[in-house]
Amino acid sequence: MKLCGLTGGVGMGKSTAAAFFSQHGARVVDTDEIARSLVQPGQPALAEIKKEFGDKIISSTGELKRNEFAQIIFADHNARKKLEAILHPRIRERWQSQVETWRKENCPLAMVVIPLLFETVAESHFKKIICVASSTAAQHERLAARGWSPEQIQQRIAAQLPIEQKIARSHFVLWSEGKLAAHAQQVACILARI
Repeated sequence: MKLCGLTGGVGMGKSTAAAFFSQHGARVVDTDEIARSLVQPGQPALAEIKKEFGDKIISSTGELKRNEFAQIIFADHNARKKLEAILHPRIRERWQSQVETWRKENCPLAMVVIPLLFETVAESHFKKIICVASSTAAQHERLAARGWSPEQIQQRIAAQLPIEQKIARSHFVLWSEGKLAAHAQQVACILARI
């Protein structure tokens, strides 16, 4: 099985790229989706987060107040490190378990979407790494469309390695601007070389 890592900057089109790879038969697991499942009510990670950060980040229905919590995490480097210490080992364990299942099923190609692939020193797990990138202007436009303020955008971008470093350390770059047909064509080219 060929195992690839898919990374890139926030708002640069990783999910869209992952969907294209999936259409070509790649098995895909997204660590953002794993992270969301880990903080659902009743999950041990959420209990640990509540213990570390207090009741103020939990709603009356027992759910994580995602927006309020994001403001805390992205404004405070130490708070973000505490959260990462809780979530990152669990996230890695989950995607590695999924990869092992695919390996046993003899899947030809699998992909793990990891926004913080280099930041979490995960590159040694992958045969090839694909970086999804765009211009800073396009990135800001996409994030603003999510309703994020300029300050929120800057905080999230600052929490990741600069895109130039991610590009330099990847085997392939998928430029995510332009029409979707151009994305699809780039995916086909990358698959042909993998």
